[in-house]
Amino acid sequence: MSAVLDTPGHHEHADRPTGITRWLTTTNHKDIGTMYLWFSFTMFIVGGIMALIIRTELFTPGIQVVDPDRFNALTTYHGLIMVFGAIMPAFVGFANWLIPMQIGAPDMAFPRMNNLSFWLLPPAALLLITAQFVPGGGAGVGWTMYPPLTVQAPMAMDLTIFAIHILGMSSIMGSINIITTVFNMRAPGMGMMRIPMFCWTWVITAFLLLAVMPVLAGAVTMTLTDRHFGTSFFNAAGGGDPVLYQHVFWFFGHPEVYIIAIPAFGVISQIIPAFARKPLFGYTSMVYATASIAVLSFLVWAHHMFTVGMPVEAQLYFMYATVLIAVPTGVKVFNWVATAWRGSLSFETPMLFALGFLFLFTIGGFTGLVLAIVPIDVQLHDTYYVVAHFHYVMVAGALFSAFGAIYFWLPKWTGKMYDERLGKLHFWLSFIFFNVAFFVQHFLGLAGMPRRIPDYAPQFAEFNMISSIGAWGFGLAQVLLLYIVVKTIRSGKPAEQRQWDGADGLEWTHLPTPAPYHSFETPPVLK
Repeated sequence: MSAVLDTPGHHEHADRPTGITRWLTTTNHKDIGTMYLWFSFTMFIVGGIMALIIRTELFTPGIQVVDPDRFNALTTYHGLIMVFGAIMPAFVGFANWLIPMQIGAPDMAFPRMNNLSFWLLPPAALLLITAQFVPGGGAGVGWTMYPPLTVQAPMAMDLTIFAIHILGMSSIMGSINIITTVFNMRAPGMGMMRIPMFCWTWVITAFLLLAVMPVLAGAVTMTLTDRHFGTSFFNAAGGGDPVLYQHVFWFFGHPEVYIIAIPAFGVISQIIPAFARKPLFGYTSMVYATASIAVLSFLVWAHHMFTVGMPVEAQLYFMYATVLIAVPTGVKVFNWVATAWRGSLSFETPMLFALGFLFLFTIGGFTGLVLAIVPIDVQLHDTYYVVAHFHYVMVAGALFSAFGAIYFWLPKWTGKMYDERLGKLHFWLSFIFFNVAFFVQHFLGLAGMPRRIPDYAPQFAEFNMISSIGAWGFGLAQVLLLYIVVKTIRSGKPAEQRQWDGADGLEWTHLPTPAPYHSFETPPVLK
């Protein structure tokens, strides 16, 4: 297993590892990207099953399927697994596959560290899953893990804290790798303002991760010492402050939202130009808008905390700063629409998911603006309106763009073409059932239904029933995605040399002057 096997110019050797050894020891960015993507899909299924149990419990009033403690544990681990196990690893998988190809690098800067940063994830996921089956049951503290609940939670809380530390280490190593790769390994002549938008979004995301993962580690470590070592950081009885935890957590938590959303912006900035057959409108403004979103995300954390009793001046500041984020986000939406405007549009599956993202993410942004207004937020805080808002951002935002990315780059990755008819069916099932599941939750929240409760008053029954039906439909639609991907890999028709009719997202995203083109296809003629 010589280290030179993967270097250019060496032929395949007989001792190249095969089977499980190949995957355990690989330093190939494509193999590692593939592992990230399969891992994230597995966690997506696990988290999705938890969500379906939650929605089945809420189908009618009363306690039917799970007891309240189990219900609270399910909401906790559904959130943690979806955020840290499904969405973030999916985009790291795309980064591993695409960044070296997009900048003309032979591989990532630190291939062995790349391998390690993936193999930290399965043990962390195992900890999160087994935490629900240890004595005392799972920690029903919510994915935000607020004290004083966390101080009194059973042993599962310790496993959860350990898992979060491991996930943080993985994220930090992946971020160092991405930053170093993009800064130091670009092809000759490719300046930073010539790299594809996906690379830019990941560089910005990597800096966000480096800044906030240690903050989360600090918050859960302080929780751990409160639990076992007699400290009182968050324990009011010992002079601590539970609200301090909220400040520390949300200083991580709000940038985390953009850690999930910004790579999704990068994917959409690749797909829309490809299917509009035009360069991305306003490339430079997109770069600056993305960077300013990242900076502003550090300045608005306490808009999650308008009900903790902070001074009115602080409430005003956080309200205005939050509304300000709408400006660079609006720039991005405008640029995507302007890219599509009067383009030579075609509506294959990746473009459908990109347009679905554009429509639904904008709705999520508007409901976020509603929640940014202090007097409204005081009324809607911890209701289903908030649940609806962040699922429109996370699912319709991050997940739809990830689906679009899979369909967009699958022909490039596998050399085979997916079934377009089934892909479109997957989109429409996902789009319709997503809205059935989550749109009605806005009305539940406006009517005052609190979140994270296993039972509810009868007047909420109809909307909960509709929401549960939508959730089951959305969940079952994802089985179709698995079928499409496996069918493509096993028996898909060979993809054409230029599958997307002259635009594959690696070249059309630059400025009108074509940058050096580094992919395994012939460059297009830009007219």
